Amino acid sequence: MSAIVRRSGLCILLLVLGLVAAGLRADSSVAPAAGAVLIPIEGPIGPATSHFFERSLREAVAEGAQFVVLTLDTPGGLDTAMRDIVQDILASEIPVLGYVSPGGARAASAGTYILYATHLAAMAPATNLGAATPVQIGGPGGARPPEKSKGDDEPAPDVPDGATALERKAVNDAVAYIRGLAELRGRNADWAERAVREGVSLSATEALEQGVIDLIAEDLPQLLSAAEGRRVKLQTREVELHTGGALLRSVEPDWRTELLSLITNPNVAYLLMLIGIYGLLLEGYNPGSVVPGVVGAICLLLALFAFQVLSVNYAGLALIALGVVLIVAETFVPSFGALGLGGIIAFVIGSVMLLDRDVPGFGIAWQVIGTMGFMGALVLLAIVSFAVRARRRPVVSGAEGLLREPAEAVESFTGRGHVRVYGETWEAVSRVPVERGQRVRILKVDGLTLEVEPITD
Repeated sequence: MSAIVRRSGLCILLLVLGLVAAGLRADSSVAPAAGAVLIPIEGPIGPATSHFFERSLREAVAEGAQFVVLTLDTPGGLDTAMRDIVQDILASEIPVLGYVSPGGARAASAGTYILYATHLAAMAPATNLGAATPVQIGGPGGARPPEKSKGDDEPAPDVPDGATALERKAVNDAVAYIRGLAELRGRNADWAERAVREGVSLSATEALEQGVIDLIAEDLPQLLSAAEGRRVKLQTREVELHTGGALLRSVEPDWRTELLSLITNPNVAYLLMLIGIYGLLLEGYNPGSVVPGVVGAICLLLALFAFQVLSVNYAGLALIALGVVLIVAETFVPSFGALGLGGIIAFVIGSVMLLDRDVPGFGIAWQVIGTMGFMGALVLLAIVSFAVRARRRPVVSGAEGLLREPAEAVESFTGRGHVRVYGETWEAVSRVPVERGQRVRILKVDGLTLEVEPITD
């Protein structure tokens, strides 16, 4: 038996080492160099989007790309995520070309700020941008539209008196932010302010006429051709774009980014927050139920990440710590695997959130995470199976250990008599006559009296 256990342990160790080596080989792979990198941003902008853009831009700079083309098709998103993307663009060592594409796409709300921050702004026909008024999540509906004064067809230039102080601060801060971007890139700052205060939008043609964008291009080849020879300003210098005939390498979001984007979807984030709150409430109302508390804690941490209260690194570390605590608690609390399973799930999700390959050779391979999760699940399954088998095992001590056990009658009796079991003589009662030396079965233990019945073949 011990030899089998040793061989099984050796096989598992070799499997783990093989998967770790495969993960290290995957991490050491380097993407082929390209003249330019295409980074798409689609859907709502959240923490996963900003992290994906920051990582892709860093990789483009590291592989020696001449410029980056950022395609936009977004209805907006979180302010903090948008500002992270804008800061990465402003600090970029290579030009970032913003392009609202394909036809029918939009760069609304947060997308407008990002497009204003790019070194060269372009739009495809039948696209639009604007409606950049900040809106509070769960608030009274964001800043109210400005009221018109009597006898004047133009809206008032400031936030109405009925707006709250928080709304005034949010709008004024957004106005100053987008005007600063417009002045930095030499674009229409007055319209940018109207997009924030009044929520106005523009089509591609109107945006070009009013100096909001630099050019209109039907597709990427036309964009690269039209951008050839233009000069853009980076942090401390001006560079001339050489985009004609550049080789574009498209960067697609990986499975990790897709998973984090799903978590940060506003609808999913809202549901996670509700599940987390109600799970903890149910655990408080019914202490010891375990499952609502475990599910609630995991969902609440994911919701805090989705609303960008916690960064991806802090959320990942918090989930890993929660997973370790739950796995350890499984040893002391009889939860029949609920704590351990929740701990493994929290540990794996936290590890996936920390999975980052920005620095070659120092990333956590998904093979390692999967192996650790699989091994943890096997250990948990073994512990639960041992607990179930122990629970089903017959009782071998105490009064309950005598039930269904055979005994021997030491005398003939009808009603009351004596029997011997485990070398002890007990008083016994039987509803049917019992002969001396006959084997009987114990049905019930009542104090020091056993209820028995004869064993028939």
